[in-house]
Amino acid sequence: MLDGSAKTGRVLRGVQVIAAMAATVFVGWLFVAYSAPSRQTYPEREKVVFWHMWTSNWADVINQIVDRYNRSQDRYEVVPLIITGGGAVQGGAVGADLKTMIAAAGGDPPDCMGQWEMVIPAWAERGVLTPLDTLMKPGEWEDLKKRLYPAVLNIGLYKGHFYGLSTGMNTWAMYYRPSHFIKAGLDPNRFPTTLEELDEVADKLYTYDDEGNISRIGFAPEWLNQWIAVFGGSLYDYGKSELTITNPRNVDALQYIVSYSNRYTFDALLKFKSGLPSTFAASWPFISGAFSICVDGQWRIEQLRQYAPELDYKTAPIPPPKGGKKLACWSNGNFMIVPTEAKNKAGAMDFIRFWSGMDDPVRAAEFYTWGGWLPIVPEIARAPVYQAYLKKYPEFRTFVEVMASPNVQVTPPTPVQAFLNQRLGWVEDAACRGVLTPQAALEQLDRDVRRELKNMRLPGRSVSGDSRAEK
Repeated sequence: MLDGSAKTGRVLRGVQVIAAMAATVFVGWLFVAYSAPSRQTYPEREKVVFWHMWTSNWADVINQIVDRYNRSQDRYEVVPLIITGGGAVQGGAVGADLKTMIAAAGGDPPDCMGQWEMVIPAWAERGVLTPLDTLMKPGEWEDLKKRLYPAVLNIGLYKGHFYGLSTGMNTWAMYYRPSHFIKAGLDPNRFPTTLEELDEVADKLYTYDDEGNISRIGFAPEWLNQWIAVFGGSLYDYGKSELTITNPRNVDALQYIVSYSNRYTFDALLKFKSGLPSTFAASWPFISGAFSICVDGQWRIEQLRQYAPELDYKTAPIPPPKGGKKLACWSNGNFMIVPTEAKNKAGAMDFIRFWSGMDDPVRAAEFYTWGGWLPIVPEIARAPVYQAYLKKYPEFRTFVEVMASPNVQVTPPTPVQAFLNQRLGWVEDAACRGVLTPQAALEQLDRDVRRELKNMRLPGRSVSGDSRAEK
């Protein structure tokens, strides 16, 4: 065990790596460092300072959950504060991640924080995070890890400890337009069950203008991390606790993406996509009919309800190739963390239990419907209020089915998670342009990631425990 001064010293050493960056944006974050909320509705209670990054209508949902919690008991009061911006620095302004690190270095972090950036391994290594399993009641962690869906468990684990509990994960599946199927002479009620069949269907859905330019994409695979899971590959071996970037199935997944650039030409696909609007909300090209089939997340269902309620569409799991995995995709999500220097860890953990549904999944199921979030345990999915939600939005069921699958993968638990995820985009682009072969591109990524790991300056030691990620 570390005493208070030792823990503080470890956290301070942990943010030395970003000290130079922090100095350059001192003015930008100075007002944040001491702006922790102080006003309480229940001043006689213990205050739990809660930072989060949700804004606009999402902030209203969070406030409803906080209000429900505060009215559910009389010991703690959660006081929320919006910390805008993800990442380190956003266009000259300090991002939420850097603000949190600076607050931790100053000994005044929030008691808990809602996050969705890839911070757990890096922050755990720097001693900034409290393992949530150490805050749980006797037997609580053993019970919880048996109930959590595999991806929910894996996203919070690092070196044998559990640092982040999700309050809503994301999965990906196929969206398709039945009316396009009918026009192409295809059965709209039968979506392909294999990738090979999908390729044949996709070709029949492409349309072209009088000059031979693509006017509608039948389907074009993107996002390598999605296809790695579908092909049965992996970027990480949890049994050996090592990266497996050049796994042959990963190469197959990248080659599959490249095959579409070869079949329809990279330039033709790029020309068509460059003329499309943004993918945000009502501008999503699937709504206008620019794509007959695409891969996207469950949040699109809510957007379709708002912006295109009459649109014909259906969803289906991503079909695997021969030798691949069913009900597979990449996943990320929102999760709750507790800083090492938090002043009210017990209150923070109590709020996390409430929101996540650890102790009462039936009660928490309502919160998940407010946000259109996927359940983290089967009990939430089976709750009457959640089943009513699925009856109202039947296409959402596809994503719930995928969420429960052991074939859903998360970004590997490495301290350079964000770098790895960003470089996957470079790998895909280089291979599709023909600059590198899929094999060579992944080998280059492997070298780049290992170089980053070697160059990392990780002060102190991480939380003691098994050096292998807990499965």
